[in-house]
Amino acid sequence: MNSCENDIEAIERISFDVHSPDETTKNLKMIYSDEGYARVEIFASLAETFRGKEEITKIKDSLKVHFFNEKGEIVSKLTALYGEINYTKGTLMVKDSVRLYNYQKKQTLETEALFWNQKDSSIYSQSSVVVRSPKGTIFGEGIRTKQDFSKYELIKPVGHIVIDKELEIN
Repeated sequence: MNSCENDIEAIERISFDVHSPDETTKNLKMIYSDEGYARVEIFASLAETFRGKEEITKIKDSLKVHFFNEKGEIVSKLTALYGEINYTKGTLMVKDSVRLYNYQKKQTLETEALFWNQKDSSIYSQSSVVVRSPKGTIFGEGIRTKQDFSKYELIKPVGHIVIDKELEIN
């Protein structure tokens, strides 16, 4: 009778890659909720999770994020080709063909990189941005807004826009 024994260290040297993800998911759907209500919904074609000092999920091949209001209605949508969720910090970084759309105002933010902070629901970018709406197009170098994209602050704005008469400019 013969028996064989596998040397675990030898197997790991052959088959273990420290750069491989700990988990791979196709067609990911993730929901962040607060008090039982959905606040954020993330869809991804391919997600790879890495666990180390920080737990990070890298989203490849496109992602879509829905942001909800208190009534459970989708108020804005974020899309990009790549993203990274950092669970340790509570942030999402997206890049490559980034679009944030507000359904009520029919306005779109376009940029190459953008960050979402789960703790305060803020979105910001230091990259060049374009905001398109029925009232006009504005360009800037950076932006700050909430996840619903109803109001925003452009950093170094340039462009022309129609301002409502009832709005007061300080």
